[in-house]
Amino acid sequence: MVGMATRIRHRAITAAVLAVVGALSLGGCTGQGAGTASTAAGASSGSAAPTPVGSRVRVPCDTLVPAAAFGVYGKTFTPRPDATPKKGTTAAAIVEQRGVACIWEDRADDITVTVAVASLPAANLTRLKDTLFEDSHSVPTYTVEGYFLTRGGVGRADAFVDPYWVNVTSTMFGEPGDAQPVVDAARAALGPSDRATSGTD
Repeated sequence: MVGMATRIRHRAITAAVLAVVGALSLGGCTGQGAGTASTAAGASSGSAAPTPVGSRVRVPCDTLVPAAAFGVYGKTFTPRPDATPKKGTTAAAIVEQRGVACIWEDRADDITVTVAVASLPAANLTRLKDTLFEDSHSVPTYTVEGYFLTRGGVGRADAFVDPYWVNVTSTMFGEPGDAQPVVDAARAALGPSDRATSGTD
């Protein structure tokens, strides 16, 4: 029962976050304000695709998370070229918002780590943070506003380096500290050094 409750909770969080992103996309397309989850669902069923509200993120995967960040796991991770996040996932929604998604894999143990980053307006970030605050677990050790949840053996970490939203998932992550090296690397890459850039096109 506990496992089922956790899976339901994780699905609810993912659906809520995707609904927020979709609703804000619809607002960008029509000029109306951000809608509810039902509004977001309507956006996906319409004939015209909603216009993304995110700015394009331009950051190479090896800059976002350098190879050295994976050393702590005692595994050999290599970037998966031209990787596409699975449809319906948070990472896929981030890509639709002109974000970037990177996937690393350890083939020996069949483990992947997915890191996705979006650059969003302040109002959008606030709604996302509110959703995660209500339904996930806050993680102060990420040093920025961050959250963590596990579902069916998959750990999900979200961190906000405004204006960036970082989403990290892997079966390696059973608790917040497991994701810390990857979150820290992404946070450093997206920080004041401006090694990552974003634009409106």
